[in-house]
Amino acid sequence: MATKKTETEPRFKDRIPEETRQHYRKAREEMREAAKLLFPEGFLEHRRAARKEMLLAMRGLLDSAIQRMEEKK
Repeated sequence: MATKKTETEPRFKDRIPEETRQHYRKAREEMREAAKLLFPEGFLEHRRAARKEMLLAMRGLLDSAIQRMEEKK
C-alpha cells in the first residue's frame, strides 16, 4: 500500500533534483516580485479577493447540487 505524502513533503522529491527545485523556487519568488512592480498598487489584493469570491460561488453551486441529489434519494 502506498504511503500518503504530507503537505510539507514535496510531491516529486524523488524525481526532481534538489538543485532544480531550488532554482524553481527562486524563479517563482522573482516572478512574484516582478508582478508587484508590474501591476498597479492594490491590484493583487483585489485579484485575490475576487478569486476567493469565485471559489465561494463555486462552493455554493456544489452545495446546491449536492442538496438536490440528496433530496432525490
